[in-house]
Amino acid sequence: PNKETHLAPILACAVSEALNADKPSASSLGGRHAPELLRVIGEELGCAPGDVLDFDLTLCDTQPSATWGLADEFLSAPRLDNQLTCYLAMLALIDHAKEAPPSQPDVAMIALFDHEEVGSGSAQGACSTVMSDALQRVSSCFAPDERHASVEALSKTARRSFLMAADLAHAVHPNYAEKHEKEHAPKLNSGTVIKSNDNQRYATNDATGFVVRELARLAGLTVQEF
Repeated sequence: PNKETHLAPILACAVSEALNADKPSASSLGGRHAPELLRVIGEELGCAPGDVLDFDLTLCDTQPSATWGLADEFLSAPRLDNQLTCYLAMLALIDHAKEAPPSQPDVAMIALFDHEEVGSGSAQGACSTVMSDALQRVSSCFAPDERHASVEALSKTARRSFLMAADLAHAVHPNYAEKHEKEHAPKLNSGTVIKSNDNQRYATNDATGFVVRELARLAGLTVQEF
């Protein structure tokens, strides 16, 4: 799609502009935004449109989630990718905190990043220094007060840690089955997907893949390979 023409939000038509022609013009932002939008923002904030100096808005789907299908086997919901595994990771961390003994020396943590769908290149995305900065601060709490000790603690921590990236996988759509290779076709409700990539875009290798498969076996869960 052409992002410049296909993804521009449609807010109103010329009828709305005509109906509001007698209202004061909202041109405080140099014509960069539609006056109708500025009026709505002003009404929500309880101020005049001209008082709005600038803004950062994000459009989102407000339709509630729903199950559907003859057997209610399908789930349609906004932002499943990737709030689903964010939610599951949070639950797992809470359960771990409840069950772990107070004397456990290890640190368990999760990282939830913004802007994955637009490349992760923002100041708080996965390609930023947010993760490394957080790990540096946490590991420095356990390092002795010596020169370079915190840096060495971070290096040792990373080498001793097991990191897992969790996201949603694309299952085969029956109308577009040709988009998948025949032997690599994840199916809905058929188990967690372990994703591998020849270009090393994923963290899966022989060691990490084995750990995840073994965890699934111990939990009585099925896995799929993609």
